[in-house]
Parts: sequence; C-alpha cells; structure tokens
Amino acid sequence: MAWLRASLYYLFLTITVIPYAFLCLLCAPLPLHWRYRITMGWPRLATWGARVFCGVRWQVEGTENLIDGPAVVLAKHQSAWETLFLPSHLPREVCFVYKRELHRIPFFGWGLALLRMIPIDRAKGKEAFEQVVQIGQQRLDEGRWPILFPEGTRIAPGKMGRFKMGGALLAIRTNSPVIPIAHNAGECWPRHAFTKKPGLITVRIGAPISPEGLTPEALNDKVSAWIEAEMKSLNPERFRQP
Repeated sequence: MAWLRASLYYLFLTITVIPYAFLCLLCAPLPLHWRYRITMGWPRLATWGARVFCGVRWQVEGTENLIDGPAVVLAKHQSAWETLFLPSHLPREVCFVYKRELHRIPFFGWGLALLRMIPIDRAKGKEAFEQVVQIGQQRLDEGRWPILFPEGTRIAPGKMGRFKMGGALLAIRTNSPVIPIAHNAGECWPRHAFTKKPGLITVRIGAPISPEGLTPEALNDKVSAWIEAEMKSLNPERFRQP
C-alpha cells in the first residue's frame, strides 16, 4: 500500500513539474517578487501532495520568532521535504546557497536560475565563499533571507552531522541574526527511500541568535547546540543510550 501511494505521489510530481516549469519560464519577464511567488506554488503543491497521497502532515512551532528584518536561516537537514517546505512557507523570500551546475538541470534548474538565489562556482575554492558573502549581502539588502543547511547533507534521524562554518561566517560578515530551525522530517521522508511514512512532521523555529560579540565558531556552536537539543526533544527515543 505504501509503495502504491508513493508511486501515485511521484506520478503527481512528474505530471505537475513540467508544465509548471514552462509557466515559470513564461514568467521570466515579470518582476522577481512575482516570479518567486509563482515558482513557489509548485513546492507548496508538492508538500500538499505528500499530505494527500502519503499522509505526511506538518505543524509549525515558534512562528513568533520569525523577525521582520534581515536574517540568515540555518536549518536541520534530514530529507528533501524541508527543501520544499521552508522556501514556500517562510514569510520572506529565501535564497539557497547551491552549486551553479544545478542550473543545467532541465525544468528544475531553469526555474531555479530565474529566482536569483546564491549560486556559487565551487571550482574557485576559497573565492566561492566570498561569492556567498557578496551575493548574500545583496539578497539581505533586498529583504530576502539566505538559508543554509550547516550539516551540508541529509543526516539520518537520531544523528547529528558536523556543522560547517559557512552559515555562521555569513551571519558574522553581514551582521545578521541567525534563525535556527529544527524538524524531524526524516521520520516521514527517509533519505534514499522511495516510500514515505504517514505521520506528523514538527518544524520548530528558534529565537534569533545575534552574532554581536561572537566569533564564527561560537555562533556556530550556539546554533548547533540549540538544534541538537530540539532534535532530542522532538524524538527522544532516537537518542536513548542502548
């Protein structure tokens, strides 16, 4: 049954993404704000479809912590679900940091390129981070929020990856508070799994963490500690010692 529901869901994604990609391309002449709103319609559709076809529901806690001002969002990374949910449900336009090569992917990459996020050229090594700071500052000045997954890759439930310094460095360099986000999407949407598990995902938004007076290492440690504590609160059974 789970395999059938997942099959129907992926069929739903396939038949909606291609026409939606063409719609996004047709919207290229429109102002960025409208392009973003139209493009984010598909991630909203995808999360809605996950609920309808696979029973993946969600709740959000801590919305009062979403400030009306510049911020860098640093979020837990367990699945593909949060890459769909966060940009389409946060109150401000967000900007992912990603490798520029993604623009070559048909349909998905084309729509991504139109959103003017923060693409980087990884071949440039250390210069790539300077690209993140420069473009990130521009996006913050435009009222948008850069969003990064400090663990860098999807981490299975019950585990914590090493937090990379990029997000904390960006917050320090741009003097922007960090909004930390924890969630347990991996419980319903396991990485590398075709089927999805019906259940309730909790997205927990923390109070902004000011970079003032902190080193990048100290800020990174604060964000990591908060997210780890919330993950233990969300699914304590995952962290019990045998």
